[in-house]
Amino acid sequence: MSRLAHWCFLHRRAVVAFWLLVLAVTVALSQSIGSKYDESVSLPGTDSQAAVNLLTDNFPSASGESDQIVIEARGGATVRSDSVQQPVTAALTEVAAIPGIASVVSPYSPQGAAQISKDGTVAFAAVNWKMKAADVTKSDARKLIDTAKAADGPDVRISLGGQSIENEESAGPGLSVAVGAIAALVILLIVFGGALFASLMPLVTAAVALFIGTSLISLLSHVMDTPSVSSDLAVLIGLGVGIDYGLFIISRHRGSVKAGRSYEESTVLAVNTSGRTVLFAGITVCIALLGQFALGVDYLYGVSAASALTVALTMATALTFLPAMLGFLGPKTLSRRERRALAQKGPVAEDASGFWLRWGTFVERRRVLVAAGALALVVVIELPLFTLRLGTSGAATDPHDSTTHQAYSALSRGFGPGYNGPFQLVTEVNSPGDAQAFSTFLASAAKQPGVVSVTPPTTSPNGKVALAILYPATGPGAKATVSLVSDIRDLAPKAEGPGRPPVHVGGVTPANIDFSRVLSEKLPLFIAVVVVLAFLLLVAVFRSLLIPLVAAVMNLLSVAAALGAMNAVFTWGWGDSLLNIPATGPVDAFIPVLLFSVLFGLSMDYEVFLVSRMQEEWHLRRRDRKENGDGDVSRADQVLDNHWAVTHGQGKTGRIVAAAAGIMILVFGSFLISDDHVLKEFGFGLGFAVLVDALVIRGLLVPALMHLIGPANWAMPGRLERIVPNFSIEAATRREVR
Repeated sequence: MSRLAHWCFLHRRAVVAFWLLVLAVTVALSQSIGSKYDESVSLPGTDSQAAVNLLTDNFPSASGESDQIVIEARGGATVRSDSVQQPVTAALTEVAAIPGIASVVSPYSPQGAAQISKDGTVAFAAVNWKMKAADVTKSDARKLIDTAKAADGPDVRISLGGQSIENEESAGPGLSVAVGAIAALVILLIVFGGALFASLMPLVTAAVALFIGTSLISLLSHVMDTPSVSSDLAVLIGLGVGIDYGLFIISRHRGSVKAGRSYEESTVLAVNTSGRTVLFAGITVCIALLGQFALGVDYLYGVSAASALTVALTMATALTFLPAMLGFLGPKTLSRRERRALAQKGPVAEDASGFWLRWGTFVERRRVLVAAGALALVVVIELPLFTLRLGTSGAATDPHDSTTHQAYSALSRGFGPGYNGPFQLVTEVNSPGDAQAFSTFLASAAKQPGVVSVTPPTTSPNGKVALAILYPATGPGAKATVSLVSDIRDLAPKAEGPGRPPVHVGGVTPANIDFSRVLSEKLPLFIAVVVVLAFLLLVAVFRSLLIPLVAAVMNLLSVAAALGAMNAVFTWGWGDSLLNIPATGPVDAFIPVLLFSVLFGLSMDYEVFLVSRMQEEWHLRRRDRKENGDGDVSRADQVLDNHWAVTHGQGKTGRIVAAAAGIMILVFGSFLISDDHVLKEFGFGLGFAVLVDALVIRGLLVPALMHLIGPANWAMPGRLERIVPNFSIEAATRREVR
């Protein structure tokens, strides 16, 4: 690491030019080639996927994207009033002529007679595309919206629902990123004593990585299935870790400059110590993110690869671009006041003092009480986790002024919430007997509790597949809807009769339910893979078994606390008005997976930064004893050395960990102002988790446990000592680190 930092410092013009060239090339390629994001989810082996396969092969018009144009009469009119029917009919005619649309079923046609509510105030037209939602471009969806809304008037309001409409209305995280960056800059200015250039460097370094990363993600979407949310989540993750990585390195650099070292020596030392923390913390984040491949769900592959790519870039720029920029900045990494103080008073060695040393001393003296109290607090926060319900948020949680939310609300008023999540009942038809068996099944399904209606079956053009639509009484995110999917699937074998083709229950809502179930079943394997890999990496880093074990358990506690808080807010509705959450519902099924991936890695940032400094203090104490001629050190002396190392390591890092956590919380929290419900969930979950992790777990629980464990923290069995490779973060010359 020291050689890398030295080379980057000396060849800073070449390093900066290289990164700027990469930035220009990737952005240019991304702009010229564009993106090819894919929102589709494939779940092999599930009932909903079997339905999709049958429709795709035999009933193309029914397998494409299906949207709704919702007509809501106002001012005492009904949907059959001339002032409503005439403009709506004209608009639907134009909609049918839009390229890519396969059919439009008007509520005024014989086929759409059931698409008018009983009171006549709400109706909907079914719009079927020739392609799936992933292939409907935003411009196509916008043309549909504008054409349909041409019928808006005093007596009618038009709104639209469907996946392609959701995709078109989704806004990027632009405002959230700007707010988060400004908030981070304020904290950096406070931490760095008003040194403007030092405060800007973490932001500049992160920005370079993010522009390159988002451009590469756009190109990545051409070679692997990548949902559009991948880019937004990558920005959220990359901005947080990128600023923190810069903070770690620059804070160590500034401390060395104040201690009297040259700018080059300070840069090399910062990369050789804090840079190693960044390297191993970044590797852990990437391991946790790429662990999603163990789930076998292709929808998450693109999300995982995009986020890991962005984290790797932020790590690379922090270790190369940042040292080069420090070479250009020289004395400007300090504020004018700090430069004056250095010139007048001379070098001042960095040492633990002030509030954070007092904090560390308090934890040492009250370690049993602190450990018990912190653990109890975390457990209380985790309690809502036991009622966590996974699902899909959908249009119910969209902003109230969005056309998708208005369509959802209108359909719920006119037909009931179940019309926002119909089921597709699909079966093969190989004989008249199969058709009769399917009709018998539909009659039985229509009588099931929780079913509003079932449409008559429609046969595919090739006559091989029959399709019917079932409308439940409850909305897509309701518990009763999940139970109804299981009830209908259980009913199918009984109604089909022996030897008949199976009836598959598909559609967006059953597919989302299957998605949640698949992730829930595979989540334990995923967690095990990530925890084991991270444990092995930390064993090699700290040359200890207990430190990685404690870190793994503490990270799991952080994740559990975050999920508990998310369930309380997004499902129970605690503080929903304060956080501007339009409606409550289940937590999106893939959020726990992403949250665990990111948070497990981010927690390692603080763990590695905190404990590596404690390890430095431990080895320095041991070295001082040897230099003073101490022979065999008693058990009591070892205990005292451990207390010293933990307390002073915390005293020296507490300020930086608190600042890094504050930046993370503000960056992630800024995504609560986004209209995207998924970004709200993710931002809140990560922000709250970092708050608990940094303040309660790393600030209280971990150091208290390390005080209680004693010298065994740093022990490594002799046989493992010889087998495990040495990736120690501490610098090669411990005297230099001091």
